[in-house]
Amino acid sequence: MTDTPTPRPWIETPWDARALGVPTYELTSNGPDAMALLAGVSGHFTAKIPPRQDATPLRRAGFYYCDTLLEPWGTGDDLRPAEDPQASFLRDMAWPDLLRIGHGAFFGRYHRDPAISREKADARYDQWLRELHEREAVYGLLYGGRPAGFIAVLDGMFVLHAMAAEFRGRGLARALWTLVIRDQFASGQAVLHSSVSAGNLPIVNLYASLGFRFRNPLDVYHAWFPPPDGPALIS
Repeated sequence: MTDTPTPRPWIETPWDARALGVPTYELTSNGPDAMALLAGVSGHFTAKIPPRQDATPLRRAGFYYCDTLLEPWGTGDDLRPAEDPQASFLRDMAWPDLLRIGHGAFFGRYHRDPAISREKADARYDQWLRELHEREAVYGLLYGGRPAGFIAVLDGMFVLHAMAAEFRGRGLARALWTLVIRDQFASGQAVLHSSVSAGNLPIVNLYASLGFRFRNPLDVYHAWFPPPDGPALIS
């Protein structure tokens, strides 16, 4: 009789592995028994837990806090639109324009992770944007006919968005987001949602100003277990 191997309490995240160049995983369980299975495993790990959940087992296993995520969500009845005749969008913005807008525009949990270099963190978002562009999931945002930003949407989920540096802080995002939101509702989506860092107050305030509400906060923890004689920093 052969013993059945204990299932590993994590899944692979190949999209992160492609960008970071190391094995990457996300925990599906984070109790003490799951933590014990991490012994001797190498790679970069993510864990997401509700803020009120005890994070002691994660910390004892070597995890460290990186961010808190919020889920903005709303329906067509919730929308508080903004109008601007100079705002428009297209669905086939050229890749060089998207990369120019997106590269270096983000500061998320990968940038806050002391085990990941800034270059690798930026590469993670560049890789994600390229894959979304290849899936034709990106709205290119225009203001006065000029590339001003982008929003990538998958099944009603705003998964990645940014404004070009020269258009930030001018109060233009509400009108640009309004166009994409309306287009998504017109395509049959009943509810739109996203995932944003609680520390990114401009985007939190933007979603709130458009009528979105917030739910499902999650604290995000990372851990980097380098291979034997491996680098202390993912760079």
